[in-house]
Amino acid sequence: MMTLGVPWWEMVLRAVFVYFFLLFLLRMTGKRQIGQLAPFDLVLLLVLSNAVQNSMNAGENSLLGGIISATTLISVNYAVGLATYRSKRLEAWIEGHPEVLIHNGKLNENIMGMAKLTHHELHAALRQAGCSTIEEVHSAILENNGTISVLCRKGKTLQDSPPHGENPSHS
Repeated sequence: MMTLGVPWWEMVLRAVFVYFFLLFLLRMTGKRQIGQLAPFDLVLLLVLSNAVQNSMNAGENSLLGGIISATTLISVNYAVGLATYRSKRLEAWIEGHPEVLIHNGKLNENIMGMAKLTHHELHAALRQAGCSTIEEVHSAILENNGTISVLCRKGKTLQDSPPHGENPSHS
C-alpha cells in the first residue's frame, strides 16, 4: 500500500509534464472551451483524465503513488497561479486576453470565428444585457473566462453574461 514500483521523482516529473501538456492543449482550444462546460465537455474532461492517468503514475496504484501525484498537481497548479500573478506576459500566454467582439455597433466576425462563438450565443448575451441588436452595443468583449461583457450605447452599465452555452435561468 505504501511502497512504490517506480521512483517518487519519476512520478513527480510525469505529473508535471502531464499538467503542462494538458494546460497547453486546453489553452490552444480557446476561451469558448474553457468558459463553458456542456455535457460533452464534462465527458471529455473525465475521459481525458482517465487517458493520462497511467502516463502520469506509470501504472502505480499504491496509496503513496496517488498522494505523490495529487500533491504534485496541486503544487504545480499553485505555482502556475503564483507565476501568472507575478508575470503579466505569462498570464497573457496562459489565460489569454479579452477579445473585442463588438465595437460601436460593428461586429468582428474574425474574433467570433476564432472563438467558435455562434450568433445565437452572442445575441443571448446581448439580450441579457438589455440590447436587442448589435447596433445598440457600444462594446461587447469576450472575457478570458468565456463570459461576454456588454456595454450598451444607451448608457446602461457593463454586465457579464454567463459563459456561453450556460442557461442563465439555472444559475
